[in-house]
Amino acid sequence: MNNKTSQETQEQAMKVAKGTQKKGQTKEQTKLIAQGIEKGISEYKKQQSKKARERDKERKQKLKQQQKSVAMKEEKPTLTQVKPAKLPWILLVVSWLGFISYFAVN
Repeated sequence: MNNKTSQETQEQAMKVAKGTQKKGQTKEQTKLIAQGIEKGISEYKKQQSKKARERDKERKQKLKQQQKSVAMKEEKPTLTQVKPAKLPWILLVVSWLGFISYFAVN
Protein backbone atom coordinates (compact mmCIF):
# COMPACT_ATOMS: atom_id res chain seq x y z
CA MET A 1 0.00 0.00 0.00
CA ASN A 2 1.01 3.60 -0.54
CA ASN A 3 3.14 5.14 2.22
CA LYS A 4 1.73 8.63 1.53
CA THR A 5 -1.60 7.70 3.06
CA SER A 6 -2.18 7.44 6.77
CA GLN A 7 -2.30 4.16 8.64
CA GLU A 8 -5.93 4.88 9.49
CA THR A 9 -6.84 5.21 5.81
CA GLN A 10 -5.02 1.97 5.00
CA GLU A 11 -6.90 0.17 7.76
CA GLN A 12 -10.25 1.57 6.58
CA ALA A 13 -9.52 0.45 3.03
CA MET A 14 -8.55 -3.05 4.17
CA LYS A 15 -11.72 -3.33 6.27
CA VAL A 16 -13.90 -2.39 3.31
CA ALA A 17 -11.99 -4.73 0.99
CA LYS A 18 -12.34 -7.64 3.41
CA GLY A 19 -16.01 -6.80 3.91
CA THR A 20 -16.67 -7.10 0.18
CA GLN A 21 -14.39 -10.11 -0.31
CA LYS A 22 -15.84 -12.88 -2.49
CA LYS A 23 -15.33 -16.61 -2.06
CA GLY A 24 -12.20 -17.80 -3.74
CA GLN A 25 -10.65 -14.34 -3.82
CA THR A 26 -6.92 -14.41 -3.10
CA LYS A 27 -5.13 -12.24 -0.57
CA GLU A 28 -3.35 -10.53 -3.44
CA GLN A 29 -6.66 -9.60 -5.08
CA THR A 30 -7.98 -8.32 -1.75
CA LYS A 31 -4.83 -6.22 -1.39
CA LEU A 32 -5.34 -4.72 -4.83
CA ILE A 33 -8.95 -3.90 -4.03
CA ALA A 34 -7.84 -2.33 -0.75
CA GLN A 35 -5.29 -0.21 -2.64
CA GLY A 36 -8.02 1.02 -4.99
CA ILE A 37 -10.28 1.85 -2.06
CA GLU A 38 -7.40 3.56 -0.30
CA LYS A 39 -6.75 5.67 -3.39
CA GLY A 40 -10.44 6.62 -3.49
CA ILE A 41 -10.42 7.60 0.17
CA SER A 42 -7.28 9.68 -0.36
CA GLU A 43 -8.80 11.46 -3.35
CA TYR A 44 -11.97 12.15 -1.38
CA LYS A 45 -9.97 13.61 1.49
CA LYS A 46 -7.97 15.77 -0.92
CA GLN A 47 -11.17 17.09 -2.49
CA GLN A 48 -12.68 17.85 0.89
CA SER A 49 -9.58 19.71 2.07
CA LYS A 50 -9.51 21.65 -1.20
CA LYS A 51 -13.17 22.61 -0.74
CA ALA A 52 -12.45 23.62 2.85
CA ARG A 53 -9.59 25.86 1.70
CA GLU A 54 -11.84 27.47 -0.92
CA ARG A 55 -14.57 28.10 1.65
CA ASP A 56 -11.98 29.60 3.99
CA LYS A 57 -10.68 31.88 1.21
CA GLU A 58 -14.22 33.05 0.44
CA ARG A 59 -14.93 33.64 4.12
CA LYS A 60 -11.73 35.68 4.47
CA GLN A 61 -12.55 37.72 1.35
CA LYS A 62 -16.03 38.48 2.65
CA LEU A 63 -14.57 39.48 5.99
CA LYS A 64 -12.09 41.82 4.28
CA GLN A 65 -14.88 43.38 2.21
CA GLN A 66 -16.96 43.92 5.32
CA GLN A 67 -14.01 45.53 7.09
CA LYS A 68 -13.37 47.78 4.09
CA SER A 69 -17.00 48.85 3.90
CA VAL A 70 -17.04 49.60 7.63
CA ALA A 71 -13.82 51.58 7.28
CA MET A 72 -15.24 53.49 4.32
CA LYS A 73 -18.36 54.37 6.30
CA GLU A 74 -16.28 55.56 9.23
CA GLU A 75 -14.03 57.68 7.01
CA LYS A 76 -16.87 59.60 5.36
CA PRO A 77 -17.12 62.96 7.05
CA THR A 78 -20.63 63.89 7.93
CA LEU A 79 -21.41 67.39 6.83
CA THR A 80 -23.66 69.18 9.23
CA GLN A 81 -24.66 72.74 8.73
CA VAL A 82 -23.72 74.93 11.62
CA LYS A 83 -26.44 77.48 12.19
CA PRO A 84 -25.24 80.66 13.80
CA ALA A 85 -26.57 81.07 17.30
CA LYS A 86 -29.19 83.83 17.38
CA LEU A 87 -29.52 84.15 21.13
CA PRO A 88 -26.15 85.89 21.76
CA TRP A 89 -26.90 88.45 19.04
CA ILE A 90 -30.37 89.11 20.39
CA LEU A 91 -28.96 89.60 23.91
CA LEU A 92 -26.29 91.96 22.56
CA VAL A 93 -28.86 94.09 20.73
CA VAL A 94 -31.21 94.16 23.76
CA SER A 95 -28.38 95.16 26.09
CA TRP A 96 -27.25 97.99 23.76
CA LEU A 97 -30.82 99.21 23.47
CA GLY A 98 -31.02 99.11 27.26
CA PHE A 99 -27.84 101.16 27.62
CA ILE A 100 -28.97 103.69 25.02
CA SER A 101 -32.39 104.08 26.58
CA TYR A 102 -30.85 104.39 30.08
CA PHE A 103 -28.58 107.22 28.98
CA ALA A 104 -31.36 108.86 26.95
CA VAL A 105 -33.66 109.01 29.97
CA ASN A 106 -31.00 110.41 32.28
